[in-house]
Amino acid sequence: MEKIYSKIDNRLLHVINRLEDITGRNDIIPENNFIQCATLKMEKGKTFDPHKHVVKDRHYPEQIAQESWVVIKGSVKCILYDIDDKIIAEPILKAGDASFTLYGGHTYSILEDNTIVYEYKTGPYEGQKLDKTFI
Repeated sequence: MEKIYSKIDNRLLHVINRLEDITGRNDIIPENNFIQCATLKMEKGKTFDPHKHVVKDRHYPEQIAQESWVVIKGSVKCILYDIDDKIIAEPILKAGDASFTLYGGHTYSILEDNTIVYEYKTGPYEGQKLDKTFI
């Protein structure tokens, strides 16, 4: 796992998790972030107690959309930015790899035809005007 910190204030901005990094259960994102992710490598027959999640009335004075891309097929170059809008890293993701942007900016360049990704983002989504500014 690669953790990318701001050169400005040392805050964790981006996380890159590689397919080969997945062993057992690992929490990828620190628990104080809006987006959460854990990896689980499990053997046949593993099961979990049935459950559902509790509705909570949560209010946060400041919220930011945090985003993740999981590459299913193909490859993607991530261009990751620090909080001052300067490029801080340019990792390449392959099938099974994931990127997480907690703070800072990002863009992606698709490197192969027919690349497939899952994109996850914290919500609710209220439209581009309220969600992002362009670098």
